[in-house]
Amino acid sequence: MDFKTSVELLSFHWMAYTIYALLIISVIAWFGFNLVRKEKAKSIVRIPFYGYIAFLVAGGVGHHIFTYNTIPWVAEDIMRHEITPDHEFHIMIEKHRWKLPEEKMVVNVGEKVMFNVGSTDLTYGFGLFRKDGSMVTQMQVLPTRNNDLLWTFHECGSFDLTSTEYAGPHQYDEHTGEDLMLVRDAVEVVGCNEKVASK
Repeated sequence: MDFKTSVELLSFHWMAYTIYALLIISVIAWFGFNLVRKEKAKSIVRIPFYGYIAFLVAGGVGHHIFTYNTIPWVAEDIMRHEITPDHEFHIMIEKHRWKLPEEKMVVNVGEKVMFNVGSTDLTYGFGLFRKDGSMVTQMQVLPTRNNDLLWTFHECGSFDLTSTEYAGPHQYDEHTGEDLMLVRDAVEVVGCNEKVASK
């Protein structure tokens, strides 16, 4: 199974964990049923019960083994020393304000992008979000350190940028609560027909 975006991956996990949770609830229901009934479960019933528990354990562990390599950014992150990015953007943060290399960073879908983000004062977060508020990717930005993120965009549209790390109340307007570090449409990914990020 090949997942291109976090939305696809999370949808799959949502379905898998819902089924898994219902199976676990069935064990609790079976246990509760046997507590209240007058006739106790005979020893022969325990064999399928323990087999069912073994199935749940194997299913839970197997799910994680099956999906850890399907996460789209894992292999890229492991092999990043061998990857030459198509684009590189240098970004600085100071006093709760972004210093972007350009007003809108434009890349083509499928290109590998390196975001080099620095901070001169506090610990911030570098987070890209879709228009529906779901996160595309993020990293922590430590002051005076080299913070970089290699990312391949598999969906087109405009992505908003904001800090994902609390760095004090100055990130928000004291009267309206507005996020002052929110940059609308900071990244524009072009080159495909459907604008998933704009939905």
